[in-house]
Amino acid sequence: MKLELKNPIVFFDLETTGINIARDRIVEICYLKVFPNGNETSRTIRINPEMHIPKEATDVHGISDADVADCPTFKMVAKEVARDFEGCDIAGFNSNRFDVPMLAEEFLRADVSLDLSRHKLIDVQVIFHKMEQRTLTAAYKFYCGKNLEDAHSAEGDTRATYEVLKAQLDRYPELKNDTSFLSEFSSFTENVDFAGRIVYNSKHIEVFNFGKYKDQPVVSVLQRDPSYYRWIMDGDFTLNTKQVLTRIKLANNC
Repeated sequence: MKLELKNPIVFFDLETTGINIARDRIVEICYLKVFPNGNETSRTIRINPEMHIPKEATDVHGISDADVADCPTFKMVAKEVARDFEGCDIAGFNSNRFDVPMLAEEFLRADVSLDLSRHKLIDVQVIFHKMEQRTLTAAYKFYCGKNLEDAHSAEGDTRATYEVLKAQLDRYPELKNDTSFLSEFSSFTENVDFAGRIVYNSKHIEVFNFGKYKDQPVVSVLQRDPSYYRWIMDGDFTLNTKQVLTRIKLANNC
């Protein structure tokens, strides 16, 4: 089924030095941009993460320190990547939990302003798990009837994710071919920050989603325990989480 798009949509995938959003870095980004008229453009960029790529990561994606030694840093390409994403809806596989938060961190480190929270975010993995409970390789086989030969390459995973979403729309009549619907459907929680440390509760109040103050309103916590803000700001939390917490603090004069 052809996607019905109001805006261009960018399918993307990251390969990284690891899975810690606050500390790890991107080593490759691939994105496929699909326009409302059906035209497509794609790009793959190897990135020098300016840190060692652990063997465990190389074993997954095949990218080593030597492979990226002469590649640009993310800061060098951040503005052009942001331009390609600007004004687009965004989709990926496990993207809401990992790729989007990781990309947001890299933009913040590069001092590039692109508020990904203003974009519609579609996570094809969430749709898949709600419907079938499988992996991307299994999803590709299940929905598209083909083996994913180049799994764990950013380019292969990006293309497969795009094909899986189109096949999901063909298979499930209850899925609306609408990016707003798909974005809402593929969201587990209503996150305030990308990492999900702060979420909206059922009354649309910002609450902490971890630790000793889990499910308690952020504003109330900051008012009665001001040191908690400093603990988070000094801790191993993502830049985006710290940015969101600061915004809430300033907006409420905590």
